[in-house]
Amino acid sequence: MLTYSQFAFVAALITSVLATIAYFWAMSAGHRALKQQAPQRQRVRVGDASDDLLDDDLADIAVPDAPEAPRYSSMSAATLARFATRLTWLAIAFLTVCLGLRMAVTGNGPFVSQYEFATSMAWGILVSYAYFEWKYRARTLALFVMPLTVIALAYAGTQPTQVDPLVPALQNSLLLTLHIIVAIFAYGAFAVSFAAAALDLWTPQKWRHLIPKPEVLDRLGYRAVVIGFPLDTMVLVLGAIWAEIAWGTYWSWDPKETASLVTWLIYGGYLHARVARGWTGKRASWLLVLGFASVVLTFVGNAFFGGLHSYS
Repeated sequence: MLTYSQFAFVAALITSVLATIAYFWAMSAGHRALKQQAPQRQRVRVGDASDDLLDDDLADIAVPDAPEAPRYSSMSAATLARFATRLTWLAIAFLTVCLGLRMAVTGNGPFVSQYEFATSMAWGILVSYAYFEWKYRARTLALFVMPLTVIALAYAGTQPTQVDPLVPALQNSLLLTLHIIVAIFAYGAFAVSFAAAALDLWTPQKWRHLIPKPEVLDRLGYRAVVIGFPLDTMVLVLGAIWAEIAWGTYWSWDPKETASLVTWLIYGGYLHARVARGWTGKRASWLLVLGFASVVLTFVGNAFFGGLHSYS
């Protein structure tokens, strides 16, 4: 079954790459359509978040409406966007099979190695993005979410895939599995908030008219953090309980523990700054970028700094 798990992993990586290409291709097609017929345009729904983030009142890509205008450009953009979404769901399915088969072989959750956790992270990012696309039609978030997913999977592909016996610290399987599952969803939500911030900060000028307005991206990033921050709090609590069982202390200032605490403080600071101080726009976006940089450090830092988490 491990062989089939690896096949599913490779299929997920290929599908994620294809979805990334399709999302960018759809944006380029929408831009070309606007450029060809700039004087006469209508709004054609392809699935981007609206100014008010209502489920049904969704922002769209503008495309030509002149009777003599060729329709293939706009249809190409919408078709590519839908195709990219289907590829994203297919990648989620492949990763689910990959992780499910591996868990069936190992008998424990996907937390023993960097390969397993990186693969799980990619799954969490995709699931979080799929929720936001379904809920808010925020398809343009994929322009940053999908490359993050590909990077996570590519990193996982460089890690050893063999199944090793559990070290003593990992043998409280239920508690540790809950700890990791919550972390996967928390970091997936933070990846979505990063994508919203990155779109606000670094979108090419030629695509500005194809993405949600900055205030919409600000609200999307905020809503993602509202989901991720309570989950990240649970990560710290469950991790502390597990640490006391495994190592006899709730907190040992291990590098990964410290990075997790820094991540929690940054996102807590973001929520405070936004709600109590009214921080929005670029300042809030930079805080989200900083927060996700801390997430990445939390994820890979133990590979450089060692510590009690050096096994993962």
